[in-house]
Amino acid sequence: MNPHLEEEREKEKAMEGIRHKLALLPDLPGCYLMKNRDGTIIYVGKAKILKNRVRSYFTGSHDGKTQRLVSDIRDFEYIVTGSNMEALILECNLIKTHHPKYNVLLKDDKTFPYIKITNERHPRLEVTRRVLKDKAKYFGPYPNAYAAQQTKKLLDRMYPLRKCNVMPKEVCLYYHIGQCLAPCEKEVGNEVYDQMIQEISSFLSGGHEEIKKELQRKMHEAAEELNFERAKELRDQIMNIDALMEKQKITTADAKDRDVFGYAVDKGWMCVQILYMRQGKMIERHASVFPFFGEPYSDFLSFVTQYYSDNPALPKEILLPGESDESNDADGSAEPQESAESLQTEANTVNEEGPETLGAVSGANALTEWLGVKTLLPQRGLKRQMVKMAEDNARVALEEKFRLIERDEVRTSGAAQNLGAAIGLERLSRIEAFDNSNIQGANPVSAMVVFIDGKPAKKEYRKYKVRTVQGPDDYETMREVIRRRYERVLKENLPLPDMIVVDGGKGQISAAIDVLENELGLFIPVGGLVKDAKHRTAQLMVGDPPQPVSLPRDSQEFYLLQRIQDEVHRYAISFHRELRGKSMVVSKLDSIPGIGEKRRKLLLKHFGSLKKIKEASVEDFRPLSIGDKLANEIINALRDEES
Repeated sequence: MNPHLEEEREKEKAMEGIRHKLALLPDLPGCYLMKNRDGTIIYVGKAKILKNRVRSYFTGSHDGKTQRLVSDIRDFEYIVTGSNMEALILECNLIKTHHPKYNVLLKDDKTFPYIKITNERHPRLEVTRRVLKDKAKYFGPYPNAYAAQQTKKLLDRMYPLRKCNVMPKEVCLYYHIGQCLAPCEKEVGNEVYDQMIQEISSFLSGGHEEIKKELQRKMHEAAEELNFERAKELRDQIMNIDALMEKQKITTADAKDRDVFGYAVDKGWMCVQILYMRQGKMIERHASVFPFFGEPYSDFLSFVTQYYSDNPALPKEILLPGESDESNDADGSAEPQESAESLQTEANTVNEEGPETLGAVSGANALTEWLGVKTLLPQRGLKRQMVKMAEDNARVALEEKFRLIERDEVRTSGAAQNLGAAIGLERLSRIEAFDNSNIQGANPVSAMVVFIDGKPAKKEYRKYKVRTVQGPDDYETMREVIRRRYERVLKENLPLPDMIVVDGGKGQISAAIDVLENELGLFIPVGGLVKDAKHRTAQLMVGDPPQPVSLPRDSQEFYLLQRIQDEVHRYAISFHRELRGKSMVVSKLDSIPGIGEKRRKLLLKHFGSLKKIKEASVEDFRPLSIGDKLANEIINALRDEES
């Protein structure tokens, strides 16, 4: 049977089932879940009218990126909701649960940092990306870790909260330089902490000017009392506040906290720009660039919804662009009534032209209802200027992304071709590279990365647990992994590489060639990347027997080899750490009396990692029905092992 013909028949059968289901779709709001041939959810969307929106995927023509999504669809489900707000929240939850490949995803490693005032007897300041329901105070989000750390650094100088994760037995340096009240030795009253927390909260909520005035008053008092050293410290703190706030671009008279959103789309990519306005001043901005496959505005709203779903620090007001808002009224005229309701007529006109997606007005109303935060679609005046500024920045960031992609493509594809010519190959497109990782033979692993035309093809990366080799034998490890990889390539008729690269010199090259030629009958060029004394890429060796290839150290070809070696080494090391970390977690927790398998799983599920358990307070264990005595034993055992 022709596989292509079989696939076409399977697709036609699936489309027949889809057509029957399309006829039954309701005229109601809700979410739809698109599935592929394996039943995996590949896209989640929301709609004001499910019937119109879902049908639009299977009628008419689509652009290239949407066509890729549609070509993968073999079935769909839908869930009716009671309102647009419910559809918005349900879509967010479904995306987080299923991680569909075609959806806009706010991934965990992209979460924003917050500054946290811990809820403890002696509170601390810390920067965290993990927001817990632990009665602590969270402020943010900050666009990047640097901004959060700089703010915390300033507050550490201004307010003498304790700095130590674990209470020491005697006073430390922070006490001697006036940055800690030394609760380890001295009694500190609650009223002292309450006053500091109130001032820190005011500062982090935008009350910089009030704090600055108070510092100026204290500085003058210190100078009058001839305490010039203290006056200088206060002057430095004032200067640090000014330095922290000097990047402000826009101010508004009402001193309100706002998040201003703008977005731009081009060539299947979207950029969302967020401007952070605090106390009426723009203090920071953040851009996220990602591919998208659905309707632009609908996917933009998905981004905004996910952004706020785990965000405990909400502004007083959110400004969004309109769905097809091209106005550019920057004359500073008075702003009209700009709530979402006042724009309903205009939005309905827009939505009559296409499928019933959850448009600008519906989205703004849903966000207002869900978050309890006023969400506006400004049409003119200063607020419209702020939204346009966000849109302009998004457009610039997207153009910069394309320029970088084009530059990298020219550099890397040209480098791959030139590298092939340098080693005598007519064509060099696909390179598969291998690296081994172990510590004194423990948990030996290997990894393979693939570069096509000089660019990493991450979906084709592979990890290997070494099965047959005992101890740190790099040559035998290479033989096993090369054998396993290319036996599978031959068995499943996968594409063969134009060149194989191994991490090492003559021994690793010879081991790989022996397996390829004498066991598998494959004749593929094998190169070895040799490192220097500083563990950096030094040269490429190719051939049998291996000979060095002369490449200038500043050439694009050499740069490509460095990228390949760094990438495969990173991938192998990360896999090895993952395996080693799992075994270490088990051994560390299992060695504590009173902790069995059930409690170990419960602890890891609740805290997320060994590091978080170690940093927890006794109170954090109580929701798990773990008493204070056992909690102290767990914390002390983990901290003692680290020290």
